[in-house]
Amino acid sequence: MRVHDAYELAFGEDRVVVHRTERTGSGGHPIYADDTAIVLAEISDRGEVRMLRSGGYQDPMARVRARPVEPHTR
Repeated sequence: MRVHDAYELAFGEDRVVVHRTERTGSGGHPIYADDTAIVLAEISDRGEVRMLRSGGYQDPMARVRARPVEPHTR
C-alpha cells in the first residue's frame, strides 16, 4: 500500500479529514493532522492508525479507521 496525502478518519459515526505533515512518528510513518492540528495520527502504509495527543487531557481513541482521500477533494 502506498502513502497517501490525506485520509478520512472514522471515529464511530464521526469523521474528520487529516492531511500529511512533514513529520514522522515513532513508528517511522507520516503524521497526519486536521486543519486545526488538534487531531493528530500516525498512519502506516498499511492504513494502521495510531492516534497522538496534541495537548494535555486528551485520551486518544483506540478504534479508528482510515480511508484514503483522493487528491482532488482537499
